[in-house]
Amino acid sequence: MKKALILAAAVAMSLGATVAAKAADTKVAIGISGWTGFAPLTLAKEAGIFKKHGLDVTIAKVPQASRHLALASDSIQCAATTVETWIVWNAAGVASTQIFQLDMSHGADGIVGKPDIKTVADLKGKNVAASAPGTSPYFLLSWILTHNGMTMKDVNIVNMEPGPAAQAFLAGQNDAAVTYEPYLSNVRAAPDKGKIIATTLDYPVVMDTFGCTPAFLKANPKAAKALADSYFEALELIKKDKDKSFEIMGKDVKQSGKEFGESAEYLEWQDKAANKKFFDTTFKTFNEQAADLLLSTGVIKAKPDLSTLADTSFIQ
Repeated sequence: MKKALILAAAVAMSLGATVAAKAADTKVAIGISGWTGFAPLTLAKEAGIFKKHGLDVTIAKVPQASRHLALASDSIQCAATTVETWIVWNAAGVASTQIFQLDMSHGADGIVGKPDIKTVADLKGKNVAASAPGTSPYFLLSWILTHNGMTMKDVNIVNMEPGPAAQAFLAGQNDAAVTYEPYLSNVRAAPDKGKIIATTLDYPVVMDTFGCTPAFLKANPKAAKALADSYFEALELIKKDKDKSFEIMGKDVKQSGKEFGESAEYLEWQDKAANKKFFDTTFKTFNEQAADLLLSTGVIKAKPDLSTLADTSFIQ
């Protein structure tokens, strides 16, 4: 009887410890899109890396145009998006802070056009499918047009998200479209439908970062560090088992592992060393240039305090 009581007590203690461990997992909802560059976040969840670091993560697919609204409502606490988008969100009153860099686009974002459109100048007067103002595709288009002596008024914008924009283009709709991987590869595979006019190989301005609301960071600094550490661990897993990792990440965007790997060739995920270099150099200069363009195109009415948009303590 005594042994039974001792065993029961041990079991109860074990169960209690398990429950306590589960209760200790910090809940966090992350908003992303199906962009190839964000895929290591999906890998971190599916491979149990987030869980290992004490995080109970929910990943939600939220269009970039409304991701900041999800942050503002606390439907999500963190998000992945492009560097200039954080400027837009903060300018709109949605306080948010970047804590680590995800990737750099090296040809993974671009403008595609019908066969008769050979240069950026040929886009003048044409219908171009692109996401709404305040999104990465809209910014990329405005950046490229500006650097070719044009403005957004020189084209007719048809607001479409990157996936539908690529699908519509391949179906013969619109003269051009701004899209990204994995959708851009669908156009690469159909040269009879059109061609790629310009990409981030020509204009390297698409860089993605991960950030959270100040309230979440203040209440959960250890969880924020765990999010960064989990991401870097996911990158290590890709190096150790690329085939399996690509299979997991590809499944999320309805690609085979091989197809996903081909999409991933057009970007570079950023490890901790690359992160530190980025925030010390490129981040600062790009923010100034991006804010000026966003202001001149009317996407923002005033610049937010650019010095407060990132906290790099979580990648140290």
